Amino acid sequence: MKPYFSDQDVTLYLGDAAEILPMLGTFDAVVTDPPYGETALNWDVYPIGWPELVTGHTSSMWCFGSMRMFLDHFDDFAGWRMSQDVVWNKGLGTSPATDRFRRVHEHVLHFYRGHWRDIHHDTPRIQLMGRARGGRTSSRPGPSTHSVYGPSTWQDTGRRLVESVLYAPKDRTGTSSNPTQKPVGVLELLIAYSVPPGGIVLDPFAGSGSTAVAARNSGRRAVLIEKREQQCDAIVQRLAQGILHLDGQR
Repeated sequence: MKPYFSDQDVTLYLGDAAEILPMLGTFDAVVTDPPYGETALNWDVYPIGWPELVTGHTSSMWCFGSMRMFLDHFDDFAGWRMSQDVVWNKGLGTSPATDRFRRVHEHVLHFYRGHWRDIHHDTPRIQLMGRARGGRTSSRPGPSTHSVYGPSTWQDTGRRLVESVLYAPKDRTGTSSNPTQKPVGVLELLIAYSVPPGGIVLDPFAGSGSTAVAARNSGRRAVLIEKREQQCDAIVQRLAQGILHLDGQR
């Protein structure tokens, strides 16, 4: 199977994920944005059963989607356990409905299989503004039955967990190659969490190629699958523009 594009960081395949996945190996994680099936775009058809296709290739998966998509296709995720949900606040409403709240967010759910202790997870942290209270320690002693997370000990270094609501503006320049393009800054956090440095991430619905850009920026590798040749061409052109992108959208 010949890739559409390949370099030291990214391998891109043109075709249907259902046909290409059986020929691929295993990956540290899947990070993907499948079609939600909520627009009139001719390619926006939810690929029923796709989560089952990746079960033999990874035990960790981040999936973008609307609440409607996840609930309508709840059975597709049987066999996967959800560890957490993240909200991407994109600051721009996309719903044409005028009788509901203007939706400015999308969900990103993290699923896993097997034992949580075996799943790579390295939670990103950020530096607090102001002087850090370094050296202080805190603990929550007691049996694990007191908390679903069990006892923990930590040292206050002035850094805190990244919060579960991520603010990143949706591209408004009109230069995106895909109308549902996701911000690289958000994808970098998801990849840093679930893929070790030097590891490899799979995106079976590559779209605009943001997962590849985020992986390369983060010192990881990526394998992409995209069934639209026009999008594959756009991904190749995008990857040729360089590694560092400061606006979080490229």
